[in-house]
Amino acid sequence: MPDTLESLAHALLEAATKAGADAADALAVEGRSISVETRAGKLEQAERSEGVDIGLRVLIGQRQACVSASDTRAETMAAMAERAVAMAREAPEDPNIGLADPSEIARDWDLAALDLADPAAEPAAAALEEDALRAEAAARAVKGVSQVDGAGAGYGRSALHIALSNGFSGGFAQTSRSLSCVAITGTGTGMERDWYADARTYQADLMDAEEIGRRAGERAVSRAGARKPKTGAYPVVYDERVAGSLIGHLIGAINGSAIARGSSWLRDALGEQVLPTGLTLTEDPHRPRVSGSRPFDAEGLPTHARRIVDAGVLTGWTLDLATARKLGLKSTANASRSTSAPPSPGTSNLLLTQGTQTQAELLAEMGTGLLITSLMGSSINPTTGDYSRGASGFWVEKGEIAYPVNECTVAGNLRDMLKTLTPANDGRDWLSLVCPSLRVEGLTLAGE
Repeated sequence: MPDTLESLAHALLEAATKAGADAADALAVEGRSISVETRAGKLEQAERSEGVDIGLRVLIGQRQACVSASDTRAETMAAMAERAVAMAREAPEDPNIGLADPSEIARDWDLAALDLADPAAEPAAAALEEDALRAEAAARAVKGVSQVDGAGAGYGRSALHIALSNGFSGGFAQTSRSLSCVAITGTGTGMERDWYADARTYQADLMDAEEIGRRAGERAVSRAGARKPKTGAYPVVYDERVAGSLIGHLIGAINGSAIARGSSWLRDALGEQVLPTGLTLTEDPHRPRVSGSRPFDAEGLPTHARRIVDAGVLTGWTLDLATARKLGLKSTANASRSTSAPPSPGTSNLLLTQGTQTQAELLAEMGTGLLITSLMGSSINPTTGDYSRGASGFWVEKGEIAYPVNECTVAGNLRDMLKTLTPANDGRDWLSLVCPSLRVEGLTLAGE
């Protein structure tokens, strides 16, 4: 067995060539993770996993096929390549598939500047358990918490290497460390729950366990006595922890796959205003210590920062090579892939313009309306942008929180909603999606 991810990827390419492929790309991924869950002050579950997965895509003319395995023996890779070539010969032709021109591929990059892998030692399971127990105890100590549903701590390290027959070869490693806690207030049918969590690239950056537990407990207690809100048309503030879902709907609508199919509610919006003029949405795959960062995409193209929405105006789609060719455009270096599937468009780190007001100031300006802290269910029409989601949070009267609410539905049209956004200043800059709390005008609420 080859002893590195790089040698694995190149061994797969060699096997593909021997099997008769015209072109190929190979992906080798190694990962290990530890997770611990506690409940009622005791360890409930501990898991560790580690392994290597490999994937191969072969091209025969304008036909392609993908295969994957977790067995890295030479005979397995030879069999994979032969099977993939046989599958590709039977696949339908696609005039848009193909590797990048060698002149376009990434040649050098600065992994040190991205700082994606924490050099600290892997934590012991006992250390993760201690963090979870501390978070659980802090939540339980909050007055009004009836029970703690549990706490979880995790660590992960992954590495990948991509090699293509056009000459590209590159890889990098990433680490992650997380801690979460769920608390409950009330009993029986009157129970309400809430949570708090943090996840970082570096263990040293992780929020203190007591702080995570305390915030989970305080959030849960604040939801005691929740009831349905009023029915009608009201402004709505999406709390920072759920506001990113609105930007996620926009990102989904400009994905090259949806645009190429003509099935997006933004299919005719290129060059048009989709956000207020004061808002810019930037993709930056080179932010240090951020999980979505990457020096190159899954097709070996160099990544770069771009303004997806500039001063409210939509500037372009999210494209890999295939969707770009279908649309007569150039790839935006946004290809992503797994070991078992061909490349497809996907974004990395996103940043929405922050406002100047706090969330409290947004609520004060709103007067009467709904603050959403949790979303559930989803009915989004991908062609029209019609939007309907279940929600819970807090009813606001005279600019201040009046009481907690649940069991309500908010509805509108995303194209109209996004043009009314007013941002707060509370986006967390270490997240892959930095999106502050957002006020949306005139949604329809279904409650009492």
